[in-house]
Amino acid sequence: MTARIPVGELERRVGGEIGVSRWFAIDQARIDSFADVIDDHQFIHVDPERARRDSPFGGTIAHGFLSLSLLTAMGEGVLPEIAGQAMVINYGFDRVRFLAPVKSGARVRARFVLSGADRRSERELVARYAVTVEVEGGGKPALAADWIILTLLEEQVEAA
Repeated sequence: MTARIPVGELERRVGGEIGVSRWFAIDQARIDSFADVIDDHQFIHVDPERARRDSPFGGTIAHGFLSLSLLTAMGEGVLPEIAGQAMVINYGFDRVRFLAPVKSGARVRARFVLSGADRRSERELVARYAVTVEVEGGGKPALAADWIILTLLEEQVEAA
């Protein structure tokens, strides 16, 4: 868990890198479990032999939405907590691009840059993060997204 910082400190960090997550293993078991949850069993994800034979990837790859869904876990311990926060809500994305496949057996991590921090009201702070998901040893990011996080504050918090 990261230390809680005042809203003003977050605002001063706009434009800077906030941090990089730990590595996450993307093995076939994780891909198969995700396929079951979202009911997407396309062979490029769940059939290693056919994917090796009939796809351009040489084996199975993770669903793009699997990489996207890991952003919350990747942000844990990296994204700052705001002093006086009551709740943090995944508010959405302005842009998501899947740029390169994540092959089964790869490891990924996320790099977070704070691109905006704006008070929407006395109790609401909207933070925007430019996120890239890197594949270990890969030359191109697997994913690039503009992620919006809404923080609800307990009470009026000074900008400090």
